[in-house]
Amino acid sequence: MIPDIKIQDYDYPLPDGRIAKYPLPVRDSSKLLQYRNGSCQDYIFSELPSLLPEGSLMVFNDTKVVPARLFFKRASGARIEIFCLQPQSPAEYASAFAAVGRCSWQCVIGNAKRWKDDLLEYDTTDAELLSVHLQARLISREDRTGIVEFTWQGGEPFSGILELCGRVPIPPYLCRETEPIDLERYQTTYAHIRGSVAAPTAGLHFTPDTLAAISARGIDMENVCLHVGAGTFLPVKSEKVADHPMHREPFVVSRKLLQALTAGGRPTVAVGTTSVRTLESLYYAGARCIENGSPRDVGQWDPYEREWPYSTQQALNALVDYLDANGLTEFKTGTRIIIVPGFKFRIVDALVTNFHQPQSTLLLLISAFVGGDWRTIYDHALSSGYRFLSYGDSSLLFRR
Repeated sequence: MIPDIKIQDYDYPLPDGRIAKYPLPVRDSSKLLQYRNGSCQDYIFSELPSLLPEGSLMVFNDTKVVPARLFFKRASGARIEIFCLQPQSPAEYASAFAAVGRCSWQCVIGNAKRWKDDLLEYDTTDAELLSVHLQARLISREDRTGIVEFTWQGGEPFSGILELCGRVPIPPYLCRETEPIDLERYQTTYAHIRGSVAAPTAGLHFTPDTLAAISARGIDMENVCLHVGAGTFLPVKSEKVADHPMHREPFVVSRKLLQALTAGGRPTVAVGTTSVRTLESLYYAGARCIENGSPRDVGQWDPYEREWPYSTQQALNALVDYLDANGLTEFKTGTRIIIVPGFKFRIVDALVTNFHQPQSTLLLLISAFVGGDWRTIYDHALSSGYRFLSYGDSSLLFRR
């Protein structure tokens, strides 16, 4: 049954002054709130390795933020912002980034009403950037989004065009333009695979020293890759959560990680809500594999629409068997899963995450994870001077 949840029950006062507008000088010098058995304790993030359960499995999201904001101008002088969300032709991220001369993307279009059917020129006076002659043509439009075809010269792949012409899409609640510091700090140190338009912000605190200390404690570290979409951090606008549509996000999981998860017997620590959504989606993909012989995208309300009789190990084994039968080393699909109070967690035992916006799906996930006790955590953070949102402080939450 789809839960009957009112988003107004997941609101809290967040003064603008508590939103971290810039990162701290040192990544792992941020505060760390540990929540366990209903109580909160304060640490520094560099102390995280000592707080993790021995022998646990830690899972990171190694997606990489792309400079996906592009600015164009009409002949009339109107400035149009185009924010690339998801490739359309070619449809695969790797192929779209490798495309030379032409590709199309689903985009958010700023100042959309000013763009008719004319061809836009990239907005620059820089001679080097002018030489690529980047242009944009509107293929179709729906409200503020549309399909945009890009064409350019010079033989650069589209990934190179974005590096030359694009800007890092920092969150709008920072209320400032992208600055040079964001090129480094709005990216995890272990980012690897291009595709996200927003950072998996829980990972922004990790330094090479922190990762080395985690490894030294005998904690295994593995990666998933879920490309974070622009809708991840948006507040829910409908009164009832049941009316809020989740966007699709593609993810990739290695056979090695699936095998590590099937072994069981040790805590799984997810770094970030994107890692949680990926890991918990695996159960439902595996259950579909058992029933239909092959997986499919995980739907928004799949976990709630009926009872699922399979054990976690059965579902994960089904995915491994599917990969082996098809000669694959990676499992690729997409998810629209929404995790709200009432969700049954099957894989993740602990979570490293930042502090999230009021009335957001991420706050709903936190509430589900801690058995509804999110206010204890957020009240403590607000009264103890924690910094909030993407560049803010962190928490280590143990599931109740």
